[in-house]
Amino acid sequence: MTGTLTGLLDDLVAADAGAPVALDRVGAGFRPVTRTELRAHADAVRALLAAAGVGPGDCVGVWLPNWSDALAWQVAASGLGAHVMGLNTRYNVEEVAHVLRRAAPRVLAVAAGFHDLDLVDRLRRAVAEVDGAAPLVVPVAGPDGADPDPAPFDVGGGTALVDREACAPPAGRDGSDLAVAFSTSGSTGLPKLAAHRERAVVEHGIADARRLGIGPGDVVTLVLPLSGVFGFSTALATIAGGGTCLLEPVFDPPVVLAAMAEHRATHLVGGDDMVSRLVDAWTIEPADLTSLRWVGLADFMGRVEEIARWAAAEFGALTTGVYGSSEVFALATSWPDDVPAPRRWTGGGTPVSAAIRVRVADPETGAPLPDGEQGELLFAGPTVVDEYLGSPEAAASAFTADGWFRTGDLAVRHPDGAIEYVCRMGDVLRLSGFLVAPAEIELRLAAHPAVVTAKVVGARSPDGAPQAVGFVVLDGGVDATATPQELREWCASALARFKVPSRIEIIDAMPTTSGTNGTKIRAAELREWAQKGVPG
Repeated sequence: MTGTLTGLLDDLVAADAGAPVALDRVGAGFRPVTRTELRAHADAVRALLAAAGVGPGDCVGVWLPNWSDALAWQVAASGLGAHVMGLNTRYNVEEVAHVLRRAAPRVLAVAAGFHDLDLVDRLRRAVAEVDGAAPLVVPVAGPDGADPDPAPFDVGGGTALVDREACAPPAGRDGSDLAVAFSTSGSTGLPKLAAHRERAVVEHGIADARRLGIGPGDVVTLVLPLSGVFGFSTALATIAGGGTCLLEPVFDPPVVLAAMAEHRATHLVGGDDMVSRLVDAWTIEPADLTSLRWVGLADFMGRVEEIARWAAAEFGALTTGVYGSSEVFALATSWPDDVPAPRRWTGGGTPVSAAIRVRVADPETGAPLPDGEQGELLFAGPTVVDEYLGSPEAAASAFTADGWFRTGDLAVRHPDGAIEYVCRMGDVLRLSGFLVAPAEIELRLAAHPAVVTAKVVGARSPDGAPQAVGFVVLDGGVDATATPQELREWCASALARFKVPSRIEIIDAMPTTSGTNGTKIRAAELREWAQKGVPG
């Protein structure tokens, strides 16, 4: 099999041209997109890009929701040696301007009339903030719309429409060009744009398909945006395995559950924030998800175990924790099916490919640590970021002297080669001289019958001593009966004394931020709250 997306799609067409590669939502139903139709769509987009002068090294922006159009644009751009920078439809003007500065897309596909969003207005304001040429804008109506009038989409670089009758063959690339870039989390400053080569994209998709057990006839639910690394990696695994992408452009839990039941979804990947909303909706109105057999979860809200027990009890589905990032691909590690719970539910797992190497190192010296010790998680291999668009200097601090990528995550490597994610390096607590993962305390708090969500952060007392402060959301809110003192005693009954939070605050809701890969609790904001009143 060739190391290009065009070659991967051609192989699928040769195997079964009429098999569905995607299901596009159209109104209340779905329209199947066959492998042949996706290839023809990609050929038509490629003709437009070639006519616009797009070639090796150029960037193509794709500002689309979860439509099969996004897949066609990816295959088309890669066939010319260009790379795609996906934009989330939630991006504001500043975020779009940042992409324009760093990635400098020559052509930008923009969703027309999606969800009443005026994306072109945001784009026009972003272009006004950026020096340099405006992109050629291609309005895309999506699976259920007619071609729009392109004139209102001109932001200074002209407009064009995809001619579905046009066709341009790929340029015969070998997979060594950059193919796709993802925005990093941007926890400090503006996010970086992590780009990867095409061969790595294809090989990782094949490895993920093998680990997830995706094959012809399987249907994988795709709710996370294709512009983000988790949505993209899941889609590529589905395609590489010969499965079908169930594309949901809007996350409406009851609607998604109905679609999963109707189309006999077999796989689901997401953060526990998103999947927990599906669980809550299912509890109110159950749907037949007995076809579901594999769930991959990233732990953002501490609800993985709850979801895993639900999936196993109701449908016999296997749940695994996963690990990934914009720089090393999503689903870089996960747990093989034969790993028993609850270990299988933790974030981490074994690399999905032998080409992916991991080690744990001393955060200060960079020296490798023996198995079983906590340290910074490092990656090496083809899935590691190849370039930061518009910021070549960013790689200097991202790699060790011997070429390993520094994730900024605290982890433990085990003798069997598996890694167990602990937390972000910036979140780790040092209490009474010991390094403590907040998750250890959070899990104890979350086990209390009255607690819905718990988050623990570090702060300093007036004399400078580090302390842990817990924030909890109770079942029923601030009027629930559990008190901070009761919760501290609950922790003390199972944890070492120095791990018991010095203070616990009961709040109505956690401060969160919605990103491309899911909703995360804003730990930085909680740290600010904690610092305002930690007792001495």
